[in-house]
Amino acid sequence: MSTSPAHAVQPVIGIIGGSGLYDIAGLENKEWRRVETPWGSPSDELLFGTLNGVRCVFLPRHGRGHPIPPSRLNYRANIAAMKIAEVTDIISLSAVGSLREELPPGHFVIVDQFIDRSFAREKSFFDTGCVAHVSVADPVCPRIGDVAEQKLKQLGIPHTRGGTYLVMEGPQFSTRAESELYRSWGCAVIGMTNMPEAKLAREAEICYATVAMVTDYDCWHQDHDSVTVDAVIKVMHQNAEHARSLIKTMIPTLGKPRGLCPAGCDRALEHALITAPDKRNPALLAKLEVIAERVLSDH
Repeated sequence: MSTSPAHAVQPVIGIIGGSGLYDIAGLENKEWRRVETPWGSPSDELLFGTLNGVRCVFLPRHGRGHPIPPSRLNYRANIAAMKIAEVTDIISLSAVGSLREELPPGHFVIVDQFIDRSFAREKSFFDTGCVAHVSVADPVCPRIGDVAEQKLKQLGIPHTRGGTYLVMEGPQFSTRAESELYRSWGCAVIGMTNMPEAKLAREAEICYATVAMVTDYDCWHQDHDSVTVDAVIKVMHQNAEHARSLIKTMIPTLGKPRGLCPAGCDRALEHALITAPDKRNPALLAKLEVIAERVLSDH
């Protein structure tokens, strides 16, 4: 595959919906389809369709009706299914708790960093027999973040550009001591799902960005104990409506033909393979063809 800046990309936009977001309004030619991967089944069928002529693929992260908890999500299958569906750009929407006073419920954060505190999840497509190390120093695509920021401004949705998302294992929420620790680290929001999702998207060479939707303050906040489930659900529904509006406005812009990603997200494997060709496991390579065919064919 050419790596020339003139290389033309016809984007296919993937949307991964978090808590409260189980479909995308306005899609035409909608069809739910099961996509199987070498790593098993994703959380649900994928919803294929078009919006303003742009091909879109939607996946409810926890499955429709939210039956799958964070630690049981098949993150590798979810991202591999997106790759099989020819997705080039992923907008990840995630319900989170706030670790800062200035990020109240209903606020959106365009995340630029993660701290991964999860520990019970498979975090790479690569394994013994084909080792690769990709950079996630800058784990999200700034180009998608730019579009999200522009559209949030246009829609008048309260938002902040930049912030660190602390990914905890769950399913329980934080202790107060943990919440205060994460605040002392400078984290902005806390959630349970965007790692290893972002790492796997980078390995699959898919541009990826997270828009985090604050539902409530984490337990460090003095008002936390007075927050009711009804209040959180109300905010979640409001956030979901805002998210649908955001996605609907982002897709026409992201869907325009473009060159290669300026940040290099779509070339993350270029120099990542470490294992010598004659030492690679053929069975693993057969699985990796789904996400790494571009580089495997060149090495």
